[in-house]
Amino acid sequence: MLNSVAFYTLGCKLNFSETSTISRQLETAGLVKKEFTDSADIYVINTCSVTDHADRKCKKVVKEALKYNPNAFVVIIGCYAQLKPNEIANIPGVDLVLGAAEKFNLIEHLSGIEKKNDKAGIFNQNIKETNVFIPGFSIGDRTRSFLKVQDGCDYFCSFCTIPLARGKSRSHTIEETLKVANEVSKTDIKEVVLTGVNLGDFGVQNGETFYDLLLELDKIEGIDRYRISSIEPNLLEDRIIEFVSKSEKIMPHFHIPLQSGSNTILKSMRRKYERELYVDKVQKIKSLMPHCSIGVDVIVGYPGETDEEFLETYNFIRDLDVSYLHVFPYSERAQTTAAKLKDKVHQFKRNERTEMLRILSEKKKQAFYNSQLNTNHSVLFENEEKNGKMYGFTDNYIKVEADYDPLLINEITEVLLCDINAEGFALSEINYTTNHHVS
Repeated sequence: MLNSVAFYTLGCKLNFSETSTISRQLETAGLVKKEFTDSADIYVINTCSVTDHADRKCKKVVKEALKYNPNAFVVIIGCYAQLKPNEIANIPGVDLVLGAAEKFNLIEHLSGIEKKNDKAGIFNQNIKETNVFIPGFSIGDRTRSFLKVQDGCDYFCSFCTIPLARGKSRSHTIEETLKVANEVSKTDIKEVVLTGVNLGDFGVQNGETFYDLLLELDKIEGIDRYRISSIEPNLLEDRIIEFVSKSEKIMPHFHIPLQSGSNTILKSMRRKYERELYVDKVQKIKSLMPHCSIGVDVIVGYPGETDEEFLETYNFIRDLDVSYLHVFPYSERAQTTAAKLKDKVHQFKRNERTEMLRILSEKKKQAFYNSQLNTNHSVLFENEEKNGKMYGFTDNYIKVEADYDPLLINEITEVLLCDINAEGFALSEINYTTNHHVS
């Protein structure tokens, strides 16, 4: 008799949203959700496959699960399960592998699950046939909720396997999306993070746009803050930037993938823009919202990237008014165009370039934090306590540290940013007269 289930999620915010949705499905069916470190009857591992590290992590998590219950059923879902089902099925201890479409039917598959000593069962349809959008949102694990509004991608960047793992771009209509958002509004969630594979492509099937969605989400009562998780520069329309600058609910924070500051490399990557467009977007944001935080994704060591082209990227980012970087050393992925390219960059150089950009990121972050000292911001404090301190994020994504006060958990509180500590957190003075209390 299967009575309990535990989850482990690898990868992006979208995966966390989907894990939470699947968890609610199983709980509704009568299973008790447990912590991953507890002994559960079923362990569900939601995988990523953006890098080789994520693939290796999957194998490690399977071993960990079986330490807590050697007789447990282990189910693998997610991008890795769609891309390499046979490889996963041969991992010792794995009982079931579900592809992109099948993962939302997990409860049906559990009714016939049985322990096997040989290869696990695989249910994995061709990704070209996966065209149904399944909405979802996370709840219960964090102060904020990850709301899935889009899935799949019609772009085929040369380094990326996501279109092969998640299929074509798709979403619900605005009307249907608002129904899910209204479900979230009835909880005590204060902040919703809008997530998707290619978020700016929302509505492409229905003649609607991401801008249209933002207009409607902004009207929903019961949700205080929205955050846009990541949006491609070519899909970040000026009217979106202008609307965010006027909205009280959509936070002044953009995460915009760049990948390279070299137009030569961008072309080889099959990106949909050149660096000049990226500059235009950053300048537009900062002209309307000087306090806005801007995050940047960068890949270093892409095949053929010369020292000169890397320095072009480094100098380009150095001169941009951005706030922090997410830096990824290029990772060869099977079934991608980039994996077939010659002129591979040595791993040592990839690591060296990664470290240079990570140091630059710390400098950018420190400069941005310093620019915001002695200014007032609203902070959503989280249920996290460490050595008598608690943490939260400002509207413009500055991580704030304050003395622990349980009354501030899940509260949007006005603070004065007064200093920065050695760990890089902004220290705050709290204005207790302007808290937005949980009703």
